[in-house]
Amino acid sequence: MIYDTETMAADPYATLGVARGASEDEIKKAYRKLAKEFHPDRNTGNPQAAERFSAATNAYDLLSDKNKRAQFDRGEIDGEGNPAHPFGGFGGGGSSRGPGGMHHEYSTDGGDLGDLFEGLFGGARRSGGGGSFGGFGQRRPPPPQKGGDVAYKLAVSFEDAATLATQRLTLASGKTIDLKLKPGVETGTQMRLSGQGQAGPGGNGDALISITVKAHGFFERDGDDIRLDLPIGLDEAVKGAKIKVPTVDGAVMVTVPRNAASGKVLRLKGKGFRKKSGGRGDQLVRLEIDLPEDDAALAEFVKDWTPGTPQNPRSKFDV
Repeated sequence: MIYDTETMAADPYATLGVARGASEDEIKKAYRKLAKEFHPDRNTGNPQAAERFSAATNAYDLLSDKNKRAQFDRGEIDGEGNPAHPFGGFGGGGSSRGPGGMHHEYSTDGGDLGDLFEGLFGGARRSGGGGSFGGFGQRRPPPPQKGGDVAYKLAVSFEDAATLATQRLTLASGKTIDLKLKPGVETGTQMRLSGQGQAGPGGNGDALISITVKAHGFFERDGDDIRLDLPIGLDEAVKGAKIKVPTVDGAVMVTVPRNAASGKVLRLKGKGFRKKSGGRGDQLVRLEIDLPEDDAALAEFVKDWTPGTPQNPRSKFDV
């Protein structure tokens, strides 16, 4: 969003978004809202936000001072607090002849916003000299800039991503850290390590970690579940068997039921990825009957074999 700070400086009421007849509480409330939104500490690297904050601070400094507000309403000073008629006799803090020859007094003492910022940010922002927040007509200097962020790419194994295994990462500074992965981690996940970036006068920047989960040789991710196509022998399918099945946590024993057909899916509870909502997904094991090649005994067996119950395995295709 782009703001025209010159226009806002010309009218402090417009800067704060209040009517000319606004009460002191309304002015303070409007300023607190803008200060929270555009404070430089919350908008690092955004010069437009810094200008918006400075303009709002100057507007509040003027309107919270009854004398300055009255002078602005009478057209004696502009939105920056400068004399509206610089050649009409204004001095550096004394008096002047305004329109119609009337005598007006004005002050160059700035208001103290410390109490207001005590509530906004837990402590007053004060200038180094006289202890006041900002002088009349002044623009506050921007706060010290934090150091730059540093981007890293981290490739994580499929098993580590599923089990959230701790990752060892060496930063550009030479420091080595142990990184804890988050539940639901996937390729594209971003992690931010506060204060682990480049040094700067306003503090260190952050380290930004971009995660890539490596593909696996036989596991496949399906949301929080893991899929596995598992070959079994013909004898294991017909007679049933107890077999070892790989998981991301290590091999486990699984029972293959008798007469298991190719495509049958066995579900291993809690052997998938850790979920953001808690718990873990499952591992879905799809059985594939692996027939031996050129097995003479098997060929001889099926030559004269017919199933006890006639069947058409392609019936679902209506053929």
